[in-house]
Amino acid sequence: MMQNIAIVMGGYSSEVNISLKSGNVVYNHLDREKYTPFRVHILKDKWCVLDDDDKEYTINKDDFSVTINNKKIIFDCVFNAIHGAPGENGMLLAYFNLIGLKHTSAPFYQMALTFNKRDTLSVVKEYGIKTAVSVYLNKGDEVDVDAIVKKVGLPCFIKPNNAGSSYGISKVYTKQEIQPALEKAYKEDAEVLIESFLDGREVSVGVINYKGAVKVLPITEIVSENDFFDYEAKYQGKSKEITPANFSETDKLRIEETAKKVYSVLNMTGFSRSEYILVNGIPHFLEMNTVPGLTEASILPQQAQIAGISLQELFSNAIETSLKSD
Repeated sequence: MMQNIAIVMGGYSSEVNISLKSGNVVYNHLDREKYTPFRVHILKDKWCVLDDDDKEYTINKDDFSVTINNKKIIFDCVFNAIHGAPGENGMLLAYFNLIGLKHTSAPFYQMALTFNKRDTLSVVKEYGIKTAVSVYLNKGDEVDVDAIVKKVGLPCFIKPNNAGSSYGISKVYTKQEIQPALEKAYKEDAEVLIESFLDGREVSVGVINYKGAVKVLPITEIVSENDFFDYEAKYQGKSKEITPANFSETDKLRIEETAKKVYSVLNMTGFSRSEYILVNGIPHFLEMNTVPGLTEASILPQQAQIAGISLQELFSNAIETSLKSD
């Protein structure tokens, strides 16, 4: 029997357009012999299903059903392709949990935890995972520039605590640049993380549930043409993404072991793509993305392809893993 799959995309954050691209790629690659996919736009002003002519049908929020041509459609599973709020921060997934609807992401608490960079760092540090030195600020806090520089040094990174796709991030070289960088970050979030600069090679590592086991995908090294892996480098071709990365076997194993350990200690399921800086052979954890980009050009699908996993297989596996979960 064909299963109805709601592919949720859009969201409430600056990443809405990136999410729509990811969602449409999932829609185009789902196996039509197993699934009947539906494009579901979750936007601030509406929740709706779009048919092939882009006609909209409103989602019933009582049970997340939709009525099309007088037929009520109930979904068997939700494929979460929302970057940022409310799909990546756990809010929407808590709702799905309440109504008993399965989805492809981790449980809502794990999603909320990993979306909060500060809280994620506080957990992984307890398990011996190396990280940058950091300072945390709430909007409205008094800013002691000298104390910040004394703790994290210069240059440093100033970033929104709850945001993705490098929105609001600045690399700061002088004390005078700190306040403008904070203002930029506060446009994205009321919480800000300031981190020391780590001088090393940047890598991105996908870890997923695949056929019942935790699988570390081939490592990608990020070589940015810009000062760091910012929005332009990520989405406008200003970087090289080398997959598989050229590391010694020792460094490769150390990165893979660290990535798998982080996935485990955070009690993750579903997709993840985490960023690390390799400093003197030691991976330093930066952050985890639990709804990574899913277009053909995105990092995790590239890693999966090199591992011999097609987009159709990658997406089918996520759905089947969800349907088999308790």
